[in-house]
Amino acid sequence: MPSVDATQQDEPGVALGLPRSGPGALASWGSRLAALIIDWSAAMLVAMGIFGPGVMTGSGWRVWMPMAAFFVQKAVLTWLLGASFGQRLMRVQVARLDGARLTLATSVLRAALVCLVVPAVVVGPHRRALDDLLLNTVVLTTR
Repeated sequence: MPSVDATQQDEPGVALGLPRSGPGALASWGSRLAALIIDWSAAMLVAMGIFGPGVMTGSGWRVWMPMAAFFVQKAVLTWLLGASFGQRLMRVQVARLDGARLTLATSVLRAALVCLVVPAVVVGPHRRALDDLLLNTVVLTTR
């Protein structure tokens, strides 16, 4: 592993052994936020398409269908492709720091933590939210 001087050590991701830029570097907050907005919008459209416009204005179980669609999309696509629909469009992916493949259990737990919101917005060092810290994952750029 190449040595890293103190000024480089402060850059997000470098201390984790990630490049400063390019493929494999930490994804920007802008890309991550855009991916989240795309994922949520897609989930809303799917939920409205399946359950009707009541998911937007109704009450009861229907109001939870956008969250259910978001959860399923996020868990399954992250497990199969390493990225949700929005993440693929924004060219970012979820990876484990140890290089292992994401398991279905890890993807489901990560999606659940994102749905809870707080673990996804409590951010630690290296642009890693609490869900990333708990699951030993990181969101990287693919471009």
